Amino acid sequence: MKMNRFTTILWDLDQTILDFEKSQDYALRYSFDKLGLEIDDEKVALYSAINDSYWKRLERGEISKEEVLLGRFITLFEKLNITKVLPQEIQPIYQDALGNVFFFQDEADKLIESLKKKGYHQYVVTNGINKTQSKKMNLSGLDKLMDGVFISELMGYPKPKKEYFDACFAQMEGISRAECILVGDSLTSDMQGGINANVATCWYNPKKQENYLNLPVDYEIRNLQELPKLLEQTERK
Repeated sequence: MKMNRFTTILWDLDQTILDFEKSQDYALRYSFDKLGLEIDDEKVALYSAINDSYWKRLERGEISKEEVLLGRFITLFEKLNITKVLPQEIQPIYQDALGNVFFFQDEADKLIESLKKKGYHQYVVTNGINKTQSKKMNLSGLDKLMDGVFISELMGYPKPKKEYFDACFAQMEGISRAECILVGDSLTSDMQGGINANVATCWYNPKKQENYLNLPVDYEIRNLQELPKLLEQTERK
């Protein structure tokens, strides 16, 4: 009798299950408007690039999470010559707004519910902020669908560090790494994280980006709805 190789899915949250770019766009525009600052697409794009660079520095262990949260706005305000508002003023407004909205990618909620009914274990592995991610999990109903949520702020290490995943598996009783697959959009935190954790990797790559790090990714999908077929086609070794 054929047995599927994977019993457990480790899901990245932002820009995999949820469309983080939409939430980020909303939160930044809301925050600027609330503080009386002008905002346009160009400024949103600039912030997005700055924010991404700060999180990648965190992944590499170069800075702390506190430095990410405030530093991105310090850099943004410097580039935009904003002086009438302090970075310390916008950060809490933005962070709160970020947790107030969510947008599913590829009908991910229905997919996750279907996989749950089929008996798959499912966990969220995320580098986000505890307060923000917990709020989004609750508002979206994902907290009721997942078997667990591992937020780096509570685990003591960020993805892609091996120590982060070691802490996760310490709380996943009865689940071996051989039966897990990590699904995520980021090469640097998700795919590298899966490699560091010694679990199979599935790169969610809807924009057909180049694997510029040449990482040995096990699987690649363009749409999350491709995942069930992939899971069914893999046999346990």
